[in-house]
Amino acid sequence: MWFFIFFWWLYTMKILIKSAKIVNEGKIQEQDLYIKEGRIEEIAQNLTKEADKTIDASGLHLLPGMIDDQVHFREPGLMHKAEIKTESMAAVAGGITSFMEMPNTNPITDCEEELKKKLARASQKSLANYAFYLGGTNNNLEQIKSIDTKLACGLKVFMGSSTGNMLVDDPDVLAGIFKNSPLLIVTHCEDTPLILENEKKYRRQYGENFPMAMHAQIRSREACLKSSALAVELAQMYQSNLHVLHITTKEELALFQKKSLEEKKITAEVCVHHLSFSEKDYSQLGGKIKCNPSIKEESDRLALVDAVNQNLIDIIATDHAPHTLEEKLGGYFQVASGLPLVQQALLKLLEFYHEGTFSLERIVEKTSHNVAKRYQIKERGFIREGYLADLVLVDLKSNTKVTPESLYYKCGWSPFMGTNFHSQIKATFVNGHLMYKDGKIISERKGQALEFNRDL
Repeated sequence: MWFFIFFWWLYTMKILIKSAKIVNEGKIQEQDLYIKEGRIEEIAQNLTKEADKTIDASGLHLLPGMIDDQVHFREPGLMHKAEIKTESMAAVAGGITSFMEMPNTNPITDCEEELKKKLARASQKSLANYAFYLGGTNNNLEQIKSIDTKLACGLKVFMGSSTGNMLVDDPDVLAGIFKNSPLLIVTHCEDTPLILENEKKYRRQYGENFPMAMHAQIRSREACLKSSALAVELAQMYQSNLHVLHITTKEELALFQKKSLEEKKITAEVCVHHLSFSEKDYSQLGGKIKCNPSIKEESDRLALVDAVNQNLIDIIATDHAPHTLEEKLGGYFQVASGLPLVQQALLKLLEFYHEGTFSLERIVEKTSHNVAKRYQIKERGFIREGYLADLVLVDLKSNTKVTPESLYYKCGWSPFMGTNFHSQIKATFVNGHLMYKDGKIISERKGQALEFNRDL
């Protein structure tokens, strides 16, 4: 009985955060925040409340927890690379309080039964809040049409090559998906025939001795633009809700509009690594930054950064896709595509703040507010009274050095290894519970399934 009483006390623990600089809805205000029964009960100055724990946040900034709309946690089927538990720990350590996981696991998540299995796994293992995508295939259009829209965060459509049987390249099926999907359609856009043609061409030129930077020529800008343009064309034709993932080229930006998110049916995302790296970084990092779609030219990176500020890009995510270090070493054709990012993503975005590129308000908008809006997430993504207390305290005046010992990833490496970031994640709260503090996971309390405001 004492065991249940203890955990009930943890759940109902009252926490008072004093004198935090709260970054929320376009403003930064120094206020106190009171958490009760997992929710934000009151935000005001000079609060005097009965609390089980009081945190002096003087000099610190309080942000809504990042909601990552694109991760690959590899479970089930690829658990030698990662697991829901390890990667959710890394996410929480990085200030990510909720994640949306992709369907290209083994087995693939292409029906309600597999969605329910993943949700059950996460309920037992995830430290962060969670949701999962239904995956589109050439063969499951009827399952897509009849899906319970509160079970999945969205419908993932690989319009470029993917692991497993998930490439959707049948024109009739694509049309059926864009015409009939009751879920937000999210797309991976690369043109597979063009990629294969490029690969054949450069194999003739280089044989097996491919320079790693040639990845940007094989997974080319033309392949991305052709596929993204098709997705946008289909969405316009059928008036679909479309979210195009991981934009990588300046040319693709012309497909999107400079409007507020609420005015759009077609939105775009950029990932932290495409904002951070360009072709010049292959010489130092090699296969560690090989990913799909590829990291491209410095001019593309700069255009993507500008597009975030111009509201052409609506959401920033990670596409966290860990592989073992062994899988990231060797020749071009042996190296797997993807890299781990959830633990350092917010720290890297805060570097853009220190450089004067992104405001704190902009970072919060693109990593929390807009994700909650686009996916219709219930009572998260904002620091509001009555909302669930998914929060991260950051210190903008302390450093964080990335070392092997600091990582929670199962794969044990980071493309930012050795980097000294100029901010620190001081504490992360998930559903009002203090999960991470001063460099350590201090609780293994499980997160919750995300709920959606959908009456479809």
